[in-house]
Amino acid sequence: MNWQEERDATLCEARCVVVKVGSAVLSTGSELNLPVLDNLVNQLAVLSRQGRRVVLVSSGAVAAGRTALKKLPGEPAAVGLSGKQAAAAVGQGRLMHLYDNAFAERGILTAQVLLTRDDLKNRTRFLNIRNTFSELLNWGVIPVVNENDTVATAEIKVGDNDTLGAVVACTVKADLLVLLSDIQGLYTADPRKDPGARLIPVVEEITADIEALAGGAGSGLGTGGMATKLRAARMVTGSGADMVIANGAHPEVL
Repeated sequence: MNWQEERDATLCEARCVVVKVGSAVLSTGSELNLPVLDNLVNQLAVLSRQGRRVVLVSSGAVAAGRTALKKLPGEPAAVGLSGKQAAAAVGQGRLMHLYDNAFAERGILTAQVLLTRDDLKNRTRFLNIRNTFSELLNWGVIPVVNENDTVATAEIKVGDNDTLGAVVACTVKADLLVLLSDIQGLYTADPRKDPGARLIPVVEEITADIEALAGGAGSGLGTGGMATKLRAARMVTGSGADMVIANGAHPEVL
């Protein structure tokens, strides 16, 4: 079995799947990429109809907010931490509206779940979150998760929705976490800068050598980098789940 067949088998066998999609996938650079969003929803709907428990962790609130702000006089720039938080406040409802409508067209109900790290650190809050996820998934509802950016700044600063995806995967006891990025996976070097970079198809163990391959932030659209993805991998594999990094722009990635 080659690595592609192994990855496909992992996807096929997973009964509970958490999919995290980043801004670099959802945005064209100036606004949300609606065809990509609709295609992602279609793939997730297929997984749900197959009887899988599906959770979506989605970035994109800031991008959606910036798109909406263009309609205001002077097109205010959402720069700086407070500007990005305000843009997220404008965009989160719009992003959720897009998801809600797209899933509804396919006969699937969604639920919005906004979290902060403090919510997950507090034992009582964590148990409430876990119980809510359990009920939603039992009902066949797809939770759409994001960090509550108006009160939590960690994701905006370091792009750590990868870690949020891992925490959610551990919370719902997922079999698989899929991180959809703008690259295919972990490479020996940055493929955007080094044409000789090679894809590492399977990582059995996250060693010091593997960690050394992780660079800083990726594209200008997303603020996360490979380091956050490896941290996410440590979390989910430590709980017994698998993780896949894949190019979210591929029309049949899932």
